[in-house]
Amino acid sequence: MGIRLNLSIDRSSPVPLYHQIVQGIEAAIHSGILEPGSRLDNEIDLAAQLNLSRPTMRKAMDELVRAGLLVRKRGVGTQVVSSQVRRPLELSSLFDDLSRSGSKPTTEVLSFSHIEADEATRKALQLPPGTEVYHFTRLRKVAGKPLALMENWVRDDITAIDEGALRSQGLYGILRAGGVNFRLASQRIGAMIANDYQAPLLDTGVGSALVTMERTAVDDTGRLVETGHHAYRADSYSFEMTLVQR
Repeated sequence: MGIRLNLSIDRSSPVPLYHQIVQGIEAAIHSGILEPGSRLDNEIDLAAQLNLSRPTMRKAMDELVRAGLLVRKRGVGTQVVSSQVRRPLELSSLFDDLSRSGSKPTTEVLSFSHIEADEATRKALQLPPGTEVYHFTRLRKVAGKPLALMENWVRDDITAIDEGALRSQGLYGILRAGGVNFRLASQRIGAMIANDYQAPLLDTGVGSALVTMERTAVDDTGRLVETGHHAYRADSYSFEMTLVQR
C-alpha cells in the first residue's frame, strides 16, 4: 500500500492541474513529508483520490520521473528517489568528499592483491615490464546503502597498502600520508547499465543505470600514481561542475 497524497488542487487557478500536482509533490519531497524510498499509490488510485483524470495524473508523474524526483520500479511501483550524493568535479577522493559533507562512509574490501602489472596497467601507469602493483576492489557505502563499486591499480613504490587501511581510510588519504602530492588527473565520466556482477553488490536491478568514472592521477613529480574504474548508482550519485566561457 502506497502513501496517500494530501494535495490541495485549485481548479480555478490558471496553473494547469498536472503542474499543481508536480509542485505539491516536489514540496512534499523537499520538506521531508515524502521521504526517500516512500512508495506512492498507483496512478489510478492517485487520480481517484484527487478527483482527477488518469491522463492528468500520468502527465504529472512522468514529469516528476524526468526530473529525477520519482522512479518507477517493476514489481514495486513508484517511489521517491533517494537523496543524491553530489560530488564536485575536482581532484579528490569519494571518501574525503563524503566525510566533508558530514556523511560516514564505510568500505568493504572485496578483493586485494599485490601482483605483477598486466599490459593494460603498465600502459596506464607507464611502468616497465615486471613491475608489481596493488590491485583491489572496494564497495563504498553511505548509511549502510551501497553507493560505489571501485576497482583500482596503484604503483607499489610509494607506500605499503593493506586491506585494513583501505577499510578505514580513503585511497588518496593513504597515498598522501605516503608522501604523494597530487597534481592532476585524466578523468572520463560515462554511463552503463548494471550487469549480473554489479547489480547485487550495488543493491540495484540488472539493467539499472550506473554512472562510471575512469581516472588516472599524477603527482607533482610527474609519476602516474594510480588508475581506477568506478561505478556509481545513478539514482544516488551525480557530479557537479562549473563551466566557464572562454
